[in-house]
Amino acid sequence: MAAHASVQARGTHARARHHSALSWALPVTLGVILGWYATSIVRGGGVLTGTQLALGLVSGAVLAALCFGLGRVQTRLPAELAAAAYGALFGSSVGFLYSLSDKSVLAASVLGLLTGAGMLLAAFYCFYTRKD
Repeated sequence: MAAHASVQARGTHARARHHSALSWALPVTLGVILGWYATSIVRGGGVLTGTQLALGLVSGAVLAALCFGLGRVQTRLPAELAAAAYGALFGSSVGFLYSLSDKSVLAASVLGLLTGAGMLLAAFYCFYTRKD
């Protein structure tokens, strides 16, 4: 006798998604590094204030959240769009850190665009060569 098409096989019930340790550890590590570096740039060797600490915590948390989100959706994106997203995230982070060192907005934008373009090319190469 034939089984009905809607009967589920054993063990195919909906399961909660579990994230690997690397999927959250890497964004948290990058966020801590960016937050620490932003705080040390703004501090300039002086005494740490609450505002400087808040800048570091918020900027690190934002980067960690964006990295975690991008890591979740990167497999559903085409290689070109995923590479552009990584390039934009990297370039904006570098431009932000450079702007904290009292450089002009134009200099920070140019450096962010150049490093973002470099990351776009590197990420595209990685995604394109590993494509099935």
